[in-house]
Amino acid sequence: MANCLTLKKSNCKNCYKCIRHCPVKAIRFSGNQAHIIGNECILCGQCFVVCPQNAKEITSEVEKVKVLLQGGSPVIVSLAPSFAANYDGVGIASMRDAMQKLGFYDVEETAIGAAIVKNEYERMLKEDDRDIVISSCCHSINLLIQKYYPTELKYLADVVSPMQAHCMDIKQRYPTAKTVFVGPCVAKKDEAEYYGEAVDAVLTFEELTEWMEAEHIQLRSETDVTAESRTRFFPTTGGILKSMEQETGYTYIAVDGIENCMSALEDIKSGKIHKCFIEMSACVGSCIGGPVMEKYHRAPIKDYLAIANYAGAKDFDVVQPESVKLKKNFSFIEHRLPQPTETEICSILRQMGKVKPSDELNCGSCGYNTCRDKAIAICQGKAEISMCLPYLKDKAESFSDTIVKNTPNGLIVLNESYEVQQINEAARKIMNIRSASDILGDQVVRILDPSAFMSVMQTGRDIRDQRVYLAEYNRYVEQTIVHDKDSRMLIGIMRDVTDEEKEREKKENISRQTIEVADKVVDKQMRIVQEIASLLGETAAETKIALAKLKESITDE
Repeated sequence: MANCLTLKKSNCKNCYKCIRHCPVKAIRFSGNQAHIIGNECILCGQCFVVCPQNAKEITSEVEKVKVLLQGGSPVIVSLAPSFAANYDGVGIASMRDAMQKLGFYDVEETAIGAAIVKNEYERMLKEDDRDIVISSCCHSINLLIQKYYPTELKYLADVVSPMQAHCMDIKQRYPTAKTVFVGPCVAKKDEAEYYGEAVDAVLTFEELTEWMEAEHIQLRSETDVTAESRTRFFPTTGGILKSMEQETGYTYIAVDGIENCMSALEDIKSGKIHKCFIEMSACVGSCIGGPVMEKYHRAPIKDYLAIANYAGAKDFDVVQPESVKLKKNFSFIEHRLPQPTETEICSILRQMGKVKPSDELNCGSCGYNTCRDKAIAICQGKAEISMCLPYLKDKAESFSDTIVKNTPNGLIVLNESYEVQQINEAARKIMNIRSASDILGDQVVRILDPSAFMSVMQTGRDIRDQRVYLAEYNRYVEQTIVHDKDSRMLIGIMRDVTDEEKEREKKENISRQTIEVADKVVDKQMRIVQEIASLLGETAAETKIALAKLKESITDE
């Protein structure tokens, strides 16, 4: 299969949107990057449409076409009839004028090839003994049946697509010509490369528009309605049926969208459907809802009206080739990976925390319809356990809950209305709260003075390591309050410092008592000193008097 879709790895943000929208889950994830699985992909282009980062790109063939234009052969465009919806108010003549300025020899409508295919469908139903016939115009539907419904291949019309039929017709009329198909489809690039030499290159409307803009070529607003153009209806849901002369004895049904087509194929597989011609289109709305149209120009009603107003009531005048020249063989395309054993599936489910059926939420956030499908994809190397959102959520919550429950600090979380959202056991112990359910959802004022929280909200300044006394609980705490603006939550962290505070007070009391004792001792010592000094003074005075008298007596002698 051609590598029509590529991935810009730097753009992939691991959002899983592509796998959620891929109808056949043909995407694997490795290293947090999405990778398209070529042999499983049906090229419906939904991953290209839904990618929010434009990580999926359609491989451009503009340079290839420019090389063809530089050659000596005339290059003729087969223009998909959905152009009338993509380019507002523009007819085939205007498109021809613009594209000839790019160097193309001529531009014709693929609806001419559609008329050839439609004629062959009518012949098939009238002359061949067929029970069920599924249209083969849509390459994505063909790939879906080839890869996922091989038992229904016998019902797929073995007829070339309008693109191929028209390009074969062009080359019949211009033997040296090169052909380029232009349309809204990704799958046509693969079809052109895989099936022979009828189509030399394929461009999308996006590629053509960018090319014309680069060359400053503007389309002229001018329509050219032609009565012989009934197959211009082909790009709409039921457009093939509108173009066909319906055979008696058959039921004609139009089904669009991959999921609806898969349901129809399941019904066919079960044997519930008979004598039907089923027009199947991968895109909702058929080709006017193609991936390039849907991403850049999605207006279903307006687009349908543009096609309906442009289509005529009669058939194109075509030269119908022999049926054998329109034959197209479809074979089964093997793609399936080995099916894991039940033991392997259960092992992966257990790793995702799915130990019983009630654990399997089947939420689809990973992109798979069921947890079991996801487990199988993991076994096959297409998915990773980390893609399970409930698993990641439970893991994160379990980790955070373990921290919250086991931290010695009290933790209380409020919303911006000051209502308690979470409170851990340590905080409940500080505030003598028996159970978290007693306070969750209530105003914090029931258990705490909210002024500190209100201050943080109003000033925008967090509080860090503020020591406060909770009088109602006779406890001292060191509190930190922060406002998490992203989650719109107020987080209070309280460290119980009651024992530290009591120990500090005890030490202060001891110190105070020691100082008081020391002061008393000093005072007492000072009094003793003073008394001693007084006694010593009196004794010294008496001694002085006695000595004086002794001196006088000695002198008299």
